[in-house]
This record gives sequence, C-alpha cells and structure tokens, in this order.
Amino acid sequence: MHAPEMCAARDFNAAAVDLLAAADCVGCHRPGPALCPACATELEALPHRTQPSPCPVGLPSVFAVAEYDGVARSALIAHKEQARLALAKPLGRALALSVFGVVAAQQDFGVGLPLVHLVPVPSRRRSVIERGHDPLLRMTKECAKALKAASIGTTVQPVLAVARQVRDQAGLSAQERADNVGGAFALKRRCRLVGQPVVVVDDIVTTGVTASEACRVLSGGGAHVLGVAVVAATARGRG
Repeated sequence: MHAPEMCAARDFNAAAVDLLAAADCVGCHRPGPALCPACATELEALPHRTQPSPCPVGLPSVFAVAEYDGVARSALIAHKEQARLALAKPLGRALALSVFGVVAAQQDFGVGLPLVHLVPVPSRRRSVIERGHDPLLRMTKECAKALKAASIGTTVQPVLAVARQVRDQAGLSAQERADNVGGAFALKRRCRLVGQPVVVVDDIVTTGVTASEACRVLSGGGAHVLGVAVVAATARGRG
C-alpha cells in the first residue's frame, strides 16, 4: 500500500472511531456532539499572555485561551489519544484565537502582516503511526481555516522535524525537560521561511522548553518568530 493510501486508511479508521465514540460531549458527558455548544464556550475566551515559571531563556510571548483543565484538557486528550476528530475544529478555532493574540501583540500590527506562517511543533513519527493521525497538524489546519475566514493571511508550514529521539517528558523537571529536548528538532531541507513572520503552535504549554527549542531552531534558520500560540497552559505555565 502506498503512503497516500495508508494515510487515507488511517483517516477512515480514525473517523470511524470518532463516529462510534461521539455519543456524548467530552466536557459534560451529555448525549450529543463531541463538544456541546455550552462546553465549547470554554474554548472561546479571549487569548491571554502566559509564561512558564521558570521561563526558558529565549522563549517569546506565549498566548493561550484556557487552562489545561476541565473542558480544554478533556477535549485535547480525546482528540489526541481517542481520535475524536470532530474536536479538531473547535480546538483549531481556539488555537486561532491564541494566534490572533500573538499577532495583535506585535507593534507593527497596525500596518498589517502580509502573511503569517504557522509552524506546528513536530510529533514523533512513531506517535503519529500509533495514534493513526497527527493531532496537532490537524488542529493547525483548522486554525488556519479560522484565521483565513477572519481575513488573516495564513499558511501551515510543518517545516520542523524530530532530529533525535527524546524521553517521555512526563514527570521530568524543567531542567530535565530542557536537556531532553535540546537539539531534538531540525529544519527540513526545503524550509523557505527566511525573514518571514512565524508563529509556533502547540496544544499545551507546561515548562515551555519544547516551544523554546522550536523557536530557537526557526530563528537560527532565519525566520522571524512572532511568538507561540497554544490552546491551553498548565498551572505551571500560567502568567
């Protein structure tokens, strides 16, 4: 089976799981869509600046719309680990709000940015295969659709790749996480973002070291990193 056919098969299987599982809302567990209108409002807050403590050196402004708790946490886990693909759209819209926060914070926002490039933090190939889909990339594409609908020129640029294996970050301290992800990412050969405005996107921010490493690699490649946009921030990552 060729790669495109394998991707299509994975998407079909994930969609089937989503259809069968979507018997209730991941937030309130009432029968209905994967995220009911009432719970969806928790992902529609104004974006706010957040900062991990301690803050990694070189980490630019980070914006989120929610804390990594309640509906946001349930929706992100269900989308990532249970392939509830219907959640990609509301999570993508939430991410778009955070991207808007990053862009609006720029001093030159008044004159407008010609195009904003969204760069998702890369996932390990093994994780994508095991899950049957790339959750962050799917969310980023929905984010781009929402931004374009708001007349913000946007492209999705998955130009970062995992350069080496890293340990599972769960349970690691801030310094251990920094050591773990140092040198973990690299630019793909066809990256053409020199001098271009870039926003790094991810699902959550905890210690900020993963986002910081992504920003470091992009800046080293000549991109103009405006900031980081995430759906949610953990208690450690609140401003």
